[in-house]
Amino acid sequence: MNWAFLQGLLSGVNKYSTAFGRVWLSIVFLFRIMVFVVAAEKVWGDEQKDFKCNTAQPGCHNVCFDHFFPVSHVRLWALQLIFVTCPSLLVVMHVAYREDRERKHRLKYGENCRSLYQNTGKKRGGLWWTYVLTLIFKIGVDVTFVYLLYHIYEGYDFPILIKCEEKPCPNTVDCFISRPTEKRIFTLFMVVTSLACILLSIFEILYLIGKRCCECVATVHHSHHIMTNTMSSGSNLVGTNTLKLVGKNTPESSLPSYNAAIS
Repeated sequence: MNWAFLQGLLSGVNKYSTAFGRVWLSIVFLFRIMVFVVAAEKVWGDEQKDFKCNTAQPGCHNVCFDHFFPVSHVRLWALQLIFVTCPSLLVVMHVAYREDRERKHRLKYGENCRSLYQNTGKKRGGLWWTYVLTLIFKIGVDVTFVYLLYHIYEGYDFPILIKCEEKPCPNTVDCFISRPTEKRIFTLFMVVTSLACILLSIFEILYLIGKRCCECVATVHHSHHIMTNTMSSGSNLVGTNTLKLVGKNTPESSLPSYNAAIS
């Protein structure tokens, strides 16, 4: 599997992420992809070959292995990593669409025309919804695979001894898993990192929603402040004009004449 493609993809979307998103990418790189490639694949190795049962009955070994390990942990984690990282491609594609639209707009109206976007990578409008939906999808993928891992293997533990009664085994057969403690540690490690990524994605969604709400409140407050100032200025102007009109229309009181006052 070419993990370099995923690394390039996630590195490209890193510049469009928030602080929580960058921490999420670091965990995915260091504690999931690197651990998976370097250690997990080697720990599991050829699982069926290392699965031993105390019987020589033909087919019993294969049936018991398929019963207890219907899906390989390594392949399940590979699917999980693919599904959880590919939604980031939607963000990169949306930004590329904005850049292409901006380029065509400048070619049509000239370089000095008004830009369609202040910043093509800024999470506003459709890009904000794309980013939030990718986070929700990532949460859903991680939750689904953590549950599948628990449901398929009935927990995250690896017992040393497994008793198998499947046909064509002649009776109850004891089977043994190679390196059960080591596999248990890596399984718990991958589950914990998945839960950490889920929490980071939830925090990032709350951060984006909270930031957006604060911006909307600030915009409404600013608009209300401008409207209030406009109305106050209009009232003062009307009052001043009224005073001027009153001053012009009021007749000056004439003093009585001297002769009239004497008589």
